[in-house]
Amino acid sequence: MRPVFVGHLAAALAAKSVEPRVPLAALVAATFGLDFLWPAFLLAGVETVRAQPGITAFTPMDFESYPWSHSLLLAAVWGGLAAWVTSRTGRARGSLVIFALVVSHWVLDWVTHRPDLPLWPGGPKAGLGLWYSVPATIIVEGALLGLGVALYLRAAPAASRVGHWAFWSLIVVTVVIWVSQPFSPPPPNVGAIAIVGLVGGALLVTWAGWIDRHRRSARPPAP
Repeated sequence: MRPVFVGHLAAALAAKSVEPRVPLAALVAATFGLDFLWPAFLLAGVETVRAQPGITAFTPMDFESYPWSHSLLLAAVWGGLAAWVTSRTGRARGSLVIFALVVSHWVLDWVTHRPDLPLWPGGPKAGLGLWYSVPATIIVEGALLGLGVALYLRAAPAASRVGHWAFWSLIVVTVVIWVSQPFSPPPPNVGAIAIVGLVGGALLVTWAGWIDRHRRSARPPAP
C-alpha cells in the first residue's frame, strides 16, 4: 500500500454520506482500485518502481512507470468498468459514486506526487509534489481524513460496540502506518512492495466489510 492511502480512505468514508446504500467495502475497493491493479502489474513486469531514498521527503519510492494503472486516461477507463459492474445492481447513483471514487484516486495522487503521473500512456506527466514536505503532507491529508471520518460517522453510526471499535481500530492503524512512512526503511525489493500491496488491499476491503456489518446506514428511496 502506498503512503497516500490516508487520502484515499478519507474519500471512501466521505462517499458513504453521498450514497449510504453502497457497502463500505465497495467504496474502499473503488477508491483503492488503481493501487490494487498496480501490484499485479508490478509482478507481471508491466510497470516498474524502485526505492530511491530522498526522492521526496515523505516516501522514498520512485514510481518510474505505471501508465496502465495510474494514468488519468486509464483511471477513467477502470472507473467506467467499475461503474458498469455497479450499474448491474440497478443503482445508478451508486455507479456514479463508484466512478468518481476510482478517478479521485488519480486526483489525490496528483496532489501528493512529484510529476510522475502520466495523463495517458506515453503522455506528459503531472504532480504537485505535496510529498516534498512532511508537515504539509500531514496537515493536508490529516484534514482530509478528519473530514472523511466526520462524514462517515454521521452517515453510519455504530450499531454495536463491535462497530465502534472496528472502525476506530482501522483509523488508529491507518494513522500509525501513515505517519511512520517518512521514518521507515525503504522496501527491500519490488516483490515485497507488490505482496504488501496485494495483502494489505485484501485486508483493508475485508476490514471495511466487517465495519459495515456492525454500523447503521441511512437507506434513501431508490431513484
